[in-house]
Amino acid sequence: MGENEIGINQAQKMVDCWIQEFGVRYFSELTNMVILTEEVGELARLMARKYGDQSFKDSDKNRELADEMADVLWVLICLANQTGVDLNEAFLKNIEKKSVRDKDRHKNNTKL
Repeated sequence: MGENEIGINQAQKMVDCWIQEFGVRYFSELTNMVILTEEVGELARLMARKYGDQSFKDSDKNRELADEMADVLWVLICLANQTGVDLNEAFLKNIEKKSVRDKDRHKNNTKL
């Protein structure tokens, strides 16, 4: 990894340190799930305006796609931390699952 790159495990630790230093405590799991939904909605709103057919509103013009994605990632990491999920391990298992289950699925899709 490069100088400014971090791994998933390090990101989980960084979020946990931030919560301990600045955040007082994690919001409840249910609250964070609702916040995650809200953040995904904000990302979807920006995507609909940037890549879809909706026009920009003044309130959307200064929003950055990368920042909206980072907000989603932040809350997902919070949820992983507070539920004991190692996202690095989960991601690797997920790639393995997809590689076995879907190894020919997309190659045989005539729509792609």
